[in-house]
Amino acid sequence: MDWGLQNRLSSIIKPHNNRALMLAVDHGYFLGPTEKLENPKKVIAPLLKYCDSLMVTRGVQRTSVSATTSTPMVLRVSGGSSIIGEDLSQEDITVSIQDALRLNASALAMSIFVGSKYEYQTIVNLGKLVSEAEQYGIPVLAVTAVGKELGKDARYLSLACRVAAEQGAHIVKTYYCDNFEKVVQSCPVPIIVAGGKKIPERDALQLTFNAIKGGAVGVDMGRNIWQSDHSVAMIRAVRSIVHGNSNVDQAFKLYQKLVNEESKKPNNPNQNKSKKPNNPNQNKSKKPNNPNQNKSKKPNNPNQNKSNSI
Repeated sequence: MDWGLQNRLSSIIKPHNNRALMLAVDHGYFLGPTEKLENPKKVIAPLLKYCDSLMVTRGVQRTSVSATTSTPMVLRVSGGSSIIGEDLSQEDITVSIQDALRLNASALAMSIFVGSKYEYQTIVNLGKLVSEAEQYGIPVLAVTAVGKELGKDARYLSLACRVAAEQGAHIVKTYYCDNFEKVVQSCPVPIIVAGGKKIPERDALQLTFNAIKGGAVGVDMGRNIWQSDHSVAMIRAVRSIVHGNSNVDQAFKLYQKLVNEESKKPNNPNQNKSKKPNNPNQNKSKKPNNPNQNKSKKPNNPNQNKSNSI
């Protein structure tokens, strides 16, 4: 393996513990403005320093990620179908190697749809992408996408992961399942586990713990981090499992502690400060009003008396 490819891989999967925490923000390539990812720049900024790498599209990288960051970019290079299209598996390569180099990508990511209508197209594309990327020392991450008609059991995921590895993928992103150890054992390259749809925070931490325990090098989480009401606390809790070897209880306690600390930060004091001046103002406004009202009543009564006397 060439030095450049090894170097890029080591920035994604940390060599000191063979672990990886990837933050996925590439959902818009087929989902559009996903809930709580409507403003990618605002979402990414506070989370970037806590992840080992960012899985992103070129459009979001250029518009919403600071060019001064040292966080490695895992660039999504496949696409072609949207959530309202007929078949999500009809994907092709949409980004050139030259553009990936201009974006200083540390790895390229694409999906394969094993067992789908467009299985052949996506698998052949993976093989071609690996051949071209290796000329420039860029690793490829293959995502074993699943559809409604495809399962998430160990038998299917073992097949999909092995096919990806056989085509030369350097990392495979897949889903956690029962008997996950069998998936890992049958795949000769590192596996990273997808976070999937939003679930309760403790459940997402349990998923992270199970994935690591089952042999994955880490997780690539998106919605279970930035769709959380406390995204920074959540990514730090996930990180405590991936890199700190915390168990689920320890990680969840950390999450709760960070949420509690967050609630005490400047936002709440500002709200309290804004309330304090309001009450005195309201009181002050009441004080002059009452005298004014009384004064206005006094001259009115004499006037009314004079008019009566006339």
